[in-house]
Amino acid sequence: MLIPHDTRIALDVVVDLVNTARQEGPGDGLADLPALYAFAERHHISGVGTLGDKDLGAVLDVRSRFAEIFAAPDARTAADLVNALVAEAGTTPQLTDHDGYDWHVHYFAPDASIADHLAADCGMALAFIVVSGEQDRLRRCEAPDCRHAFVDLSRNRSRRYCSSRTCGNRLHVAAYRARRREAAG
Repeated sequence: MLIPHDTRIALDVVVDLVNTARQEGPGDGLADLPALYAFAERHHISGVGTLGDKDLGAVLDVRSRFAEIFAAPDARTAADLVNALVAEAGTTPQLTDHDGYDWHVHYFAPDASIADHLAADCGMALAFIVVSGEQDRLRRCEAPDCRHAFVDLSRNRSRRYCSSRTCGNRLHVAAYRARRREAAG
């Protein structure tokens, strides 16, 4: 599956945004404005400006809507959710080359809020996945204590865990130890 560089970046952003929501552990990763600023800086989101509580609430709403897209049971449902999100963001596609990046498409207006920026750019990245017939690549980690979102970009669509280094390795080691105990006992 060939994914343009800017789409891949937007997919990384949407996955990280969805995963800021509390799953089964410590608090929300976007609990306050400093966390939102840190998120925007980590992902080099351009044109953020001054953020307020209204921006934080809007981003949290966008995050929950992205989570619904990951949970969509089929492509039709995912498409409807993406269409509604992108339409509300008021997409304004335009070519741009900024901050050392080559030409790419921004789907948001230059003065868009951070929530509209995320909804438009990341929504279009998710639209690309749905249009490609690859909606089943939008997954949740199969580790019972994780459930983080990820996009399975493996060739054979076989990825089961958000991270093979943490969740995958932890479960493989646990299975190995269980087999060893069983063989010894």
